Amino acid sequence: MTIAARLGRDGCASGTIVGADGQVAGIGRHGHTWHSENCAGLYVSIVLRLPLAARDLPILMLALGLGTQEAITQVTGLAADLRWPNDVLLGDRKCAGILAQLDGDAVIAGIGINVNHTQFPSEIAPVATSLFLAGRRSVSREDLLVSLVHSVEGCCRILSEEGSAAILRMFSRASSYVQGRRVRVEQDDRQIEGVTAGLDPSGFLIVRSDDGKETTILAGGVRPA
Repeated sequence: MTIAARLGRDGCASGTIVGADGQVAGIGRHGHTWHSENCAGLYVSIVLRLPLAARDLPILMLALGLGTQEAITQVTGLAADLRWPNDVLLGDRKCAGILAQLDGDAVIAGIGINVNHTQFPSEIAPVATSLFLAGRRSVSREDLLVSLVHSVEGCCRILSEEGSAAILRMFSRASSYVQGRRVRVEQDDRQIEGVTAGLDPSGFLIVRSDDGKETTILAGGVRPA
């Protein structure tokens, strides 16, 4: 993402891709680490120049998730789920993550997919999986990259041409976490538990507590409760 951001500031074309066979300092949202085994995953950052405002970044994150989910399904046939805002799951385990950052007039979209990992470090093994471990042996990272680029391009085109409402509808249909799912949200100073009640127009998740109070989740780790 650092290299992609530098290229973006230097004026590279929209759609420029920076990839790595492995990362020694992979990052996720809020500074979390991303396990990046050499030659086992797909780790790319895409420079996007879209007619969007900074306030549209949460919706773009959802569009990137949809594109990643679609690419995985196209290449492997696996039915992936989306956990708001940026996790792609197989079963209840994470197989891919997305990080989008605004840098000048470009968005840097970082996407990491666990492809041919056969194991994970003990601290994340209970919550992580790969396409290989899900039963799709020896998936071609090159084929997955081609599918990912086309799928992301398509979802970004829908966002640009049809607007945020189209992406909100698509994400709501594609994710089991958007509506009627009991979740726990870990935030810095508190924990919120309740049932998901859809997305607001900005793409943020709404959680309804047992007392009927609705909270709009702007950030925080969403997990099943």
